[in-house]
Amino acid sequence: MQHKILEAGARIKEHSWLARIARWVLKSPNVAMVIGKTIHLSGVKKEDFLQDRYWVEHELCHIRQYKENGLMRFLGKYLIESCRNGYYNNKFEVEARQAEEE
Repeated sequence: MQHKILEAGARIKEHSWLARIARWVLKSPNVAMVIGKTIHLSGVKKEDFLQDRYWVEHELCHIRQYKENGLMRFLGKYLIESCRNGYYNNKFEVEARQAEEE
């Protein structure tokens, strides 16, 4: 899966303080989150993340969403969508979950 990350022009940052905050907010043992072209990890090692094809595809979908919308526009849309519909029903999360299966 590393090749897909490279093809997307993305990078992975382990032990990210941003992902650590998301982990705390979501009350999750591990988190991967995307900001721009960087996948931020907390509670999971890069090697373990890359072994999970579904998780990688999910985060790659978010990278595509950033590319399509631009950094600030996507962050704004994502925040509005989360406020209106919640994290799970956020249309960007729904699309990323669908990408896991493709």
